[in-house]
Amino acid sequence: MGTKTLDRSEARVAGNNSRISPKPLPVEAAKTLRGLKVFSGNANRPLAEDICRYLGVPMGKSHVGRFADGEINVQIEENVRGADCYLIQPTCRPTNENLMELLIMIDALRRASAGRITAVVPYYGYARADRKTQPRMPISSKLVANLIVEAGAQRVITMDLHAAQIQGFFDIPVDHLYAAPIVLEYVKKKGLKNLVVVSPDVGGVERARAFAKRLNAQLVIIDKRRPRPNEASVYNVIGDVRGKTCVILDDMIDTGGTLCKVADKIREQGAQKVYAACVHGVLSGAAHDLIAKSSLEEMILTDSIPVHALAGGKLTVLSIAPLLGEAIARNHQGKSISALFV
Repeated sequence: MGTKTLDRSEARVAGNNSRISPKPLPVEAAKTLRGLKVFSGNANRPLAEDICRYLGVPMGKSHVGRFADGEINVQIEENVRGADCYLIQPTCRPTNENLMELLIMIDALRRASAGRITAVVPYYGYARADRKTQPRMPISSKLVANLIVEAGAQRVITMDLHAAQIQGFFDIPVDHLYAAPIVLEYVKKKGLKNLVVVSPDVGGVERARAFAKRLNAQLVIIDKRRPRPNEASVYNVIGDVRGKTCVILDDMIDTGGTLCKVADKIREQGAQKVYAACVHGVLSGAAHDLIAKSSLEEMILTDSIPVHALAGGKLTVLSIAPLLGEAIARNHQGKSISALFV
């Protein structure tokens, strides 16, 4: 079975490595988007193309290349004077390259007299360094926020931040979106019985509780300790999973080691089937192989980070293009974005 990509309106199993393009906005709605321009760096161009397809607008013309020594070379190749510009660029791997592309493109738009510049960052890198956990450590997520603001962004649209308080690191408006409605719709269509939603740690309880409430499911919490980054030990399962179908819900999966340990632990406790749903598929190192060999039935991700090129295994990729496209359209029109999550 290949990797699958599904859109929000039609979450179904697709063929090997196929991608279902999001349905565009109605023609009348698209007419209100005059003056809107969408640009993309190299981090996740397929997502940007799907967003443009949804909005019914062409991708903004730009060149994002490299000089011989590796420095980033950017040129905006169309007039943006007075335009409402949206720059789509997750700061995923290679993180520093993609971050610098984002900053330099923002600067290019600012110097080209764009009317408004919005950085659309579906995955916000360095988010795990959101506080000092030990002496003499940086708060890198605050530093990155400062850089984005200083470069010239006037608004940020992002999704499922690792910690919600990161919104306060920006001195400009932040629209914080959630992929939960997309994942929720897909899980509902699977028709899973005896469902339990599992929070892989105490920090994710609020997210898991809200998800469980909408599914009319029970909540289970995992008590784990993290002695060092990308390493965790599972101690207790708080709640009953025996004979249940479990969905582990988290904001991101990096190396996959912790999530696979959680899956094994709840299997030991008698869970019948175990699924996992994470918004951001960082998938570092041997994560893909770990997932393939794990006790998981399916790993549900979104395309906030480009993972659809990974072949085989248990990955299902849901498209967030309709959600981001709708947020961009509403922001351009001065409409409420929070209404999307009511």
